[in-house]
Amino acid sequence: IDSAHRPELLPTSSASSSSSSFPSSSSSSYSTTRLTHVTEDNRPTMKSVTDKRVTKRTAKAVSAVRMPKEVVEGLELTGSSGEIQSKKGPVFATAIIAGTMAVKRTSELIPFCHPLPIEACSIDVRLEDGKHAPDGHWRACIECEVEVTSKTGVEMEALSGASVCALTIYDMLKALSQEMVIEDTRLIRKTGGKSDIGTDAFEQK
Repeated sequence: IDSAHRPELLPTSSASSSSSSFPSSSSSSYSTTRLTHVTEDNRPTMKSVTDKRVTKRTAKAVSAVRMPKEVVEGLELTGSSGEIQSKKGPVFATAIIAGTMAVKRTSELIPFCHPLPIEACSIDVRLEDGKHAPDGHWRACIECEVEVTSKTGVEMEALSGASVCALTIYDMLKALSQEMVIEDTRLIRKTGGKSDIGTDAFEQK
């Protein structure tokens, strides 16, 4: 990504040492609003959405799997699609299916997420050549975008999809190296709630 056209994203922890292909976010203050899944007497609760309006809501999350060079050298690249083959099968295709399943089952994984009728889920995985990265590592870069028409948003669904997609890539390739790192998992965009925030991580050159 051209650093001169690098978009601002949502805030991330200053402790992060990630150097993935996704742009770094600028620091900003966090909301001090009371946590929505905790009652006034500090009991966990699922937030009521009864009085909320039904609107179209979208969210996009990203993640990346950083790979040592020996991992890529042990793989077979397939055509122009960027797919890679391992002994377990097509890596990215398998990871996309797993990420999609995670999106649909987020409410079973995270206690206070509302079950939602997911209307669209798109996961994209691309392999970034290590020669374009400052640290020389190759990366599988993941984008997960989710849509729903509902009273609550799909941020956690997008994050779950990106996370499980990354975990599946790790599982498919871990026989080649235990030094892979899952990094930079974060929300970069949401629309349809009280406010629209964030932007796309990738820009066309």
